Amino acid sequence: MRPGRAGRLHLKMKHRLLRVNKLVKRELSGIIAREINFEGALVSINHVDVAADLKNAHVFVSVLGPGNGAEVISKLESNRPLLQMELGRHLTLKYTPHLLFRLDDSIARGSRIIEILREIETPSSEAQ
Repeated sequence: MRPGRAGRLHLKMKHRLLRVNKLVKRELSGIIAREINFEGALVSINHVDVAADLKNAHVFVSVLGPGNGAEVISKLESNRPLLQMELGRHLTLKYTPHLLFRLDDSIARGSRIIEILREIETPSSEAQ
C-alpha cells in the first residue's frame, strides 16, 4: 500500500532534515577546526539536530583529551556569532540556524560500560 500525499510529504521533509543535519554537521566541523583552538583537546561534533523550521540546531559535541567539557561548551558559546556567520556563508538555507551546543558524553559512558564489563569478566576467568 502506497502512502497518501500527506505521507509522501512527511517522508520528503524527514529526508530533507536528515540531509540538512549532515550538511550542517560537516560544515560546522570544518569551521570549528579552522577557527577555534582547544589546546590539546580533541573536540568533535557527534550529531546535529536541526529543527523543522530551520531556526535552531542542537549541536552535540564530544571532548577527548585534557579539555574540560564545560570549558569547551563555554568557548563554543562565546564564539557562536562567528560560527553562525561562517555557517551562513558556507550554506544556502532559508535561515541560518541558531546554534545550541550540548555536551555529548556518550563516548565516555560507552568506555565506562566496557570497563565495567571487563572488570566483571576478570574474576570469572581467574577462577578457572
